This record gives sequence, C-alpha cells and structure tokens, in this order.
Amino acid sequence: MDALTAAKAASGANHGQRSALEWRDLREWLALVERIGELKAIAAPVDPIEEIAAITLLATREERAPALMFERMQGDTSGSRILTNMLGSSKERFGLAVGLDPHLSIREMIDATRSLMAAPVKPVFVPKEEAPVNDVVLTGDDIDLTRFPVPQFWPGDGGRFIGTGNITLTASPDTGRINVGCYRQMLHGPNRVGLYCSPGKHALLDREAWWARGEPCEVVAAYGVDPVMFMVAAQSFGAEESELDVAGGIMGAPIALTKAEFVKLPIPAHAEFVVEGLLHKGDTLPEGPLGEFTGYYGRERSPQPVMEVKAVHHRKSPIFTHALMARYPSCEIGAYYAIMRSARILDDLERIGVPGVVGAYSHPAAASGWGMVVVSVQQKYAGHSAQVLALAAQCPAAAYFTKWVIAVDDDVDPTDLNDVFWALSTRCHPSEDIDILRNTWSTGLDPSRFPPELRPYGAKVLINACKPHRHLAQFPQSTLLRKSVHDRVVARWSELGFECEPRKMTAFHNE
Repeated sequence: MDALTAAKAASGANHGQRSALEWRDLREWLALVERIGELKAIAAPVDPIEEIAAITLLATREERAPALMFERMQGDTSGSRILTNMLGSSKERFGLAVGLDPHLSIREMIDATRSLMAAPVKPVFVPKEEAPVNDVVLTGDDIDLTRFPVPQFWPGDGGRFIGTGNITLTASPDTGRINVGCYRQMLHGPNRVGLYCSPGKHALLDREAWWARGEPCEVVAAYGVDPVMFMVAAQSFGAEESELDVAGGIMGAPIALTKAEFVKLPIPAHAEFVVEGLLHKGDTLPEGPLGEFTGYYGRERSPQPVMEVKAVHHRKSPIFTHALMARYPSCEIGAYYAIMRSARILDDLERIGVPGVVGAYSHPAAASGWGMVVVSVQQKYAGHSAQVLALAAQCPAAAYFTKWVIAVDDDVDPTDLNDVFWALSTRCHPSEDIDILRNTWSTGLDPSRFPPELRPYGAKVLINACKPHRHLAQFPQSTLLRKSVHDRVVARWSELGFECEPRKMTAFHNE
C-alpha cells in the first residue's frame, strides 16, 4: 500500500463512499499530508518581507507542489509558523481534506463534491476552557499584532497583509445568519487591521446593514484555519446560507465554536489564531494594493474600513495560513477552487431546471478558476446549448467575474483543455456562435477594465462550441473507439506492459 492510499484510508475516503473525517484541525490534517510526502518543512530562517513569497513562488511552478511550512522567521520571538500553498494545485490534498479518494479524476471529484455540500450540519458550541484556540487570550494593552510575523508578499504591495489565507465571520443584523468569507486584511498597527471587501460580497452587505442602524459591525477573523473552512469561505452561497453549516456537512461532523471575549459572534474553537473586533463607520485608512489572484496588483491604494481589535486568541506556537496570490499553479485558490466552484455551478443549473447538463469546469489557469467556465451538454432541443450558456453565465456560482462561458457537447470532457480547444476549433463558427453579455457583475480587481471606477461592471463572452443543432444529422461523425474494443484493451492494460492507468473514455463509436 503506497503512502497516498494509506492516507486516503485514514482520511475516510473510499472511492464512492466516505465517512466522517478523522482529522479535526489544521495540525491533524498537516500530519496526514506529511505522511504522503506533500508537506515540506523549511527550518532555515526566512524573512517574511518578500522572501516567503519568493520561496513559495519558485517552489510551486508545477502542479502538486507540496505545502510549505516555514518554521523560523527572522526577528520573530513569538514562536509562530507560517504555512503557504496549503492546498495549491493538488487535487490529492483536496481529496484528503474532504474525505474523497485522492486517486479520483477531477471530473469524478466534481461529481462527488456536489453531494458533500448537499447535507449541511449546524455547528456546536464547546466551553471556552476546552477550545484549543484559547491557549493564549490577549485583551486591552496586551494586544500587539506587530509582535507576530506578518508577510509582505510582493514588492509593490501596500504593506504587510495578515489576512490572505484567512476566514472572516460577520452576521446579518436582520436574520442573525453568520457569513464566512475570505477577505484580504492589511496590518496597520498593534490593534488595527484593514478589511477590504469587494462590491456585492456578503461581509460588505452585513457591514453596511449594521452601519445603517447606527451600530458598529462585529467581526471575527481567523488567520490559521483548516483547509475545509478556507475552502468554503471562498465559495458563493445564498444570502441565508451559512458556510459553517456547509463546512460541517463536508466534515461529516459539526464545526466546533466557542464564545468570544468581547463580540457576540462565536469564534472557531480549533483555529490557530483569531481576533475579535469592530468596524466603525467612517474609520478608514489607506489600504492596498496587493498582488492578487489575477497575477496583477489589485485595487489601487484607497481608504478602506479598519477593524479595531478587541481580543486575540491563539494556540501555542500558532500556525498562520497564508495564500500567495499569483498566476496558476502558484496560487492557493487552484485545484480545490476549480472543483468546488464547478460543483456549485452544476447544483445551480440543476436547481434552475436545465436538462441535459452532464459536466462543468472552472479552469484554474483562468485566473484561479474565476475567469472561464466550460459546460458540457447533451443537446435535446433547438436552442438548448444557447440556453445553457445564458443560464450558466448568470447562475449564482458563476455570475461573479467569469468572462468566458463555453458550451460543448457531451462527448467533450470540460476538464480537458485539449478536448475543449478541439471543440472550439471544429464546432464553433465564430460569426454565428459568439455572444456578449454587458454590464455584468464583476470585480474591482479586473485589470482589463478602464477607467478603474468602471470595474465593478464587467462583460461575458458566450461561446457555443456544440455541434449546430439544426445540422446534427449531417454533422461529421467524430473518430471514436468502439466500446467493445476499448474494454478489451483496458482489460489487457497490465499485460501490455503499461504501469499507468489508461485514460477513462466516456464517448464511443456510434454503432
């Protein structure tokens, strides 16, 4: 049994089935990752100013690069550690994190992930004294975030960013729903942290709702989190859905929370480092820029709200989780984000009632899964592929930022760019099969949009790379294997001397 198979068994993964995960916090998950050889410890002293980012970038230019644990930071006396590339572009680490067989293909992982997010489990509360995050609790004048190693990633960044691979909790003043998001956070001082939220994001809506009542907005931010909490924080869920419930469903057990010292919001009991704070209307400081997931510096320096930190909780020798934002594959939102977003898109299309959709994929090389979505469809009626394009482009999971939406037939694997390029080149007639949606929901981080104040608005290109429905009967037949021959060859694969698995085929010659 190889290390990956052994780790799969320990995580609860079992091909089509899974059980509650055996790991419960970041440290237990890292022990699992270390057993499969995908965690690299760096014991030499490293400068958090640009050097951590440089090492991470150079070490992650190939897919499935290991997670990196920096054990010693120059000038640090807190005993803190920094973890980068926690998930990166490794579908195997994603599989271990959510209890799926890491040997599954990306398309199989997308299908399996849909069921993981379909059965939410509400969190539970544990007493303060039982919460590992309360190893150390600091309030008042004891709070000094500058004592901890906070990286500056890129030369042009506006400062040190304590929050990149983090989660942020806010609550709706109307319903009490707790939102968990991932928002960048720049360190301004011992108890001052900037919080940037893109237009339309739930934390921004929560913040504005509290301010409209004349009250400050409570915030909890965790800077050392397990992979599942980080993953759900980056996804798009409904306004009344809590990511805490979704994370519990993925874990197969409720997320443990505990009471805070100052705010009414709960704090994650197993996090590594947590702060509680308040956002006051009108309290802003210049924030940014930061090298972002687009591969460019995002959002020019501008006034952004500042969190007044009221309490700090952390484990002994805390691990800070940081996400380098860069071009794929050196971007933390790589394989896992593509898989989870694709699963959400399929769920949305199913809820809308679109028939015939057999696959979808948000390609991670396209701005870390944000920029392009490919949907495969079994055409059933006139206009079917155009309908799929329009609805996929504006469904909740894909509406934000996505620029390129491509429809392909069901004999094309949406996760395989070679297949997609073939369909684009042989089934798409550009003068007839390309449409544009204008004034769509986009991001202030889109570098292609000028002037910058126009950036919350974007556009989407809809490309129909399906066979023309009106000419299906006359369209040339694709060159495909006969299924009986395919199955016979697969059965003899080892006999033929091949060690790797044969590629899985889903489309065959029409007898």
